Amino acid sequence: MMDTTALRDAYRALLNAAATVADSGDRNPLPPTGEWNADQILAHVAIVNATTITTVSSAATGANTTYDNRIALDTWTIERVIALAGGNMGLRDRIRLQGDALCTLGGPMLSEAELDTLVPTLLLSNDTALVDQLVPLRDLITGLAEVELPGHTEQLLALLP
Repeated sequence: MMDTTALRDAYRALLNAAATVADSGDRNPLPPTGEWNADQILAHVAIVNATTITTVSSAATGANTTYDNRIALDTWTIERVIALAGGNMGLRDRIRLQGDALCTLGGPMLSEAELDTLVPTLLLSNDTALVDQLVPLRDLITGLAEVELPGHTEQLLALLP
């Protein structure tokens, strides 16, 4: 069984940062040139979460699965998710619930063999392939806690005046 304490903590920190930015009084803090605003960051995280939940669920059924973050970088999809979620508060609620699901799915639900499932993975950032190889499912989950969520937490906090 995988310990998801770090993942829960990373979600908590991200959601606290998102609330701090939302409550800062600046309704639409402008990001630096080429960066995302708060809603776009949250929509990206929600899409990454949905992709991860899909991958974890597929692995739990024994089905072949892949992990590809390109959809989470697509501007049209990000804007669509913002609209579907109803904006910032809806995105934060969605991420909170997705975090709860991933902590449950990635923790007590999966066996060690499932966590060791090798997943063909493609991770891009700024048009650069960071990962294009087989990755154990457990590393995709811990990557959220160690890299993805903390990185976006910092990105959110950088929007504060």
